[in-house]
Amino acid sequence: METENQTQVNTEIEVGVNQPIQHEVTIYAEPIFTVGKFQITNSLITSWLAVLILVSFFIILRKKMKKVPGKMQHIFEVMMDGALSLCDQVTNDRKISTKIFPLVFSLFLFILVSNWLGLIPILGSFGFTATEGAVRTFIPLFRSGTADINTTLAFSLMVVVASNIFGIISIGIWKSFNKYVNLKALGSIFTKVRKEPTVLIVAPITFFVGILELIGEFAKVASLSFRLFGNVFAGEVLLASMAAIFAYFTPAPFLFLEVFVGLIQALIFSLLAAVYFTIAAQDHVEHEEEHGHSKEAHVPTESRGPAVQTGA
Repeated sequence: METENQTQVNTEIEVGVNQPIQHEVTIYAEPIFTVGKFQITNSLITSWLAVLILVSFFIILRKKMKKVPGKMQHIFEVMMDGALSLCDQVTNDRKISTKIFPLVFSLFLFILVSNWLGLIPILGSFGFTATEGAVRTFIPLFRSGTADINTTLAFSLMVVVASNIFGIISIGIWKSFNKYVNLKALGSIFTKVRKEPTVLIVAPITFFVGILELIGEFAKVASLSFRLFGNVFAGEVLLASMAAIFAYFTPAPFLFLEVFVGLIQALIFSLLAAVYFTIAAQDHVEHEEEHGHSKEAHVPTESRGPAVQTGA
């Protein structure tokens, strides 16, 4: 009996060894090793590599900075100036731009480098084979950090939470709270109901809109994370499919397409982050009051009453 079991095990091992190595693009990041109970995935390793590349680049750039800029410094200064101008177009306020620009631009660079690292064929070839039963699977050591939903979800949570904290610092905690739970609108029912009876209809609607904005904050997290993750993951699946169907030079156009998509997705994520910070720093009540005053200032003189004419 033992001889038969041993023969069966040996047969399974031989079948597993003779099986071709498979490589599937999984929706989750593959674990490489563990530190205690913490899993280190291939996406996390690529994220560390992206951070290492950016930190090394900025250290080298800092050491080579001069009053008369060289080629590298000049290119980076032009890029920084263009990015700040683009941020100004979103915020319409240089003060807000200078406050949020370091975070927004850092997000752009990290996402861009992480997206492009996942497209380098040489990095994807490093890995090891894992045998599970009779199936041998190739697990790469490096995978784009943004192809992991955990990374994009962490970025989205950080942006939404940081934008609300920025709003509290900019306009105060009470005004930020009233954006979502508009107690001021409900209170206006008792103070304005005699002069403006329509407040009985407007105030509950305004309060409900604030609740919708609170729900919208959770929707921001979902939209930011799934948009970036979905596009990067779809690009990996596309490249893997093209490489399996056509070898060598045929997948090259799709590779250049994904380089462009990686740039666009990094730009979209950072611009949306700038938009969320700008919205959080604005007081909607003051904006509406200023808009109302500007309308009153542009009322034609005929509507204000007949002009008084004085004879000489």
